[in-house]
Amino acid sequence: MRNGKPLSIEKTDNLKLSLADRVIKKRSQNPLQMMTHQILGYPDFDTNYEMIRLFHENGVELVELQLPFSEPIADGPVFLQANQASLINGTTTQQCMNFARRVASEFPDMIFLFMTYYNVIFQYGIDRFVKECADIGIEGLIVPDAYPEESSPFMEACSKYKVAPIQIATPYTTDSRLAYLSEQTQGFIYCAARKGVTGAKTSFGTETEGFLNRVRNASTIPIAVGFGIQSGEDLQFLQGKCDIAIIGTQLLKVLEQEGLSGVSQYLKFMSAFKG
Repeated sequence: MRNGKPLSIEKTDNLKLSLADRVIKKRSQNPLQMMTHQILGYPDFDTNYEMIRLFHENGVELVELQLPFSEPIADGPVFLQANQASLINGTTTQQCMNFARRVASEFPDMIFLFMTYYNVIFQYGIDRFVKECADIGIEGLIVPDAYPEESSPFMEACSKYKVAPIQIATPYTTDSRLAYLSEQTQGFIYCAARKGVTGAKTSFGTETEGFLNRVRNASTIPIAVGFGIQSGEDLQFLQGKCDIAIIGTQLLKVLEQEGLSGVSQYLKFMSAFKG
């Protein structure tokens, strides 16, 4: 129970809609939604939970839960260190599944996604992994090295269990490739605002706007932008150009430098720029 309502009913109502439909539905309340990021098991699951509680209190709509991996090729040095620390702590895929089940149940109005790498899913068992995600309430999967033309078992499992595979585009993605990715992705398309790995500041400007216009022309589903969002000015720039702003590395830096109280202040500040 929460606020006098059975959680299961609220969650069931949400899951009647696809991930894309849920994002579109939330658009009327917040034209620019916020997606935050957590590396599970770092620094520990208790802190992960407190971070998600703060996300909920500050109106974050989507949360990306990262299952740690030893060679996270899309992650910059801050996330790389956190992945390695989590694995040293003994974090397992099953622990991550159990944690996701808890937060998806306790915060049913938020959208939860997993981010990880293909080897993690392969070792767990592709069909088993995606089925369990569906059972838990994970609505989308971001797997940077699961290229759709090379990952048919994964794509088939996502279709079978109705979990949205999220494809990634960069400013260097050609128009023909964008058209292909728009056919393969569900929920939203993840636009990395620049080439490279996570963490560095992105200079948002005309090049970014041109890239997002190309994506919009290629796809009718929602657009999310990540890689380098740090400030309120970044969110102001993205207003009207995409549906979801993804904040990851900066949140982890704030946590490490200022603790949970600093995260709370940062989220309150950033939330004021959402719309």
